[in-house]
Amino acid sequence: MDTIERDLDLTEIINGEEIMGPSPFRRHQDVVTEIAKKILFHLEKHNLGKLYISPLDVIFEEGINRLQPDLLFIRKENMSIIQDWIRGVPDMVCEIISPGSYEKDTEIKKAIYERYRVPEYWIVMPELQTIQILTIEDNKYRLYSSAALEGVVTSKVIEGLAVNVRDIFG
Repeated sequence: MDTIERDLDLTEIINGEEIMGPSPFRRHQDVVTEIAKKILFHLEKHNLGKLYISPLDVIFEEGINRLQPDLLFIRKENMSIIQDWIRGVPDMVCEIISPGSYEKDTEIKKAIYERYRVPEYWIVMPELQTIQILTIEDNKYRLYSSAALEGVVTSKVIEGLAVNVRDIFG
């Protein structure tokens, strides 16, 4: 694989194993875009930090866990982890779940995010029109906010952020 292809691939290192995934489907990208728009509008209004959209590596441990969440947020006070890639623990990560990524995102990656104590983990399921927001309590993820089909989810980490699921899934 040449350098250009390598820079654009969707390879993650999960528990020491290199995993290459396919590019996301259009629906997945539509959902990422809608969530990013809501968060970015809020961040620009309140100057709380930075939002990044995949692919961007988050290196928890070099050679062990290098993930590419669909979205990630870093508070202003934690900007030092923003380097060539993200080297450290983001304040929020978000995964858009597709049928083929369900186990990887809701079990394997969730366990990794929990192990490194990522403060907030959004699990977004377009098929069910559901958003779940998990937060760390006593080193374990607990459901903080959720909505399915209708309703609003709120973030604990991104102060003041509330997202209507209908705005995301249309």
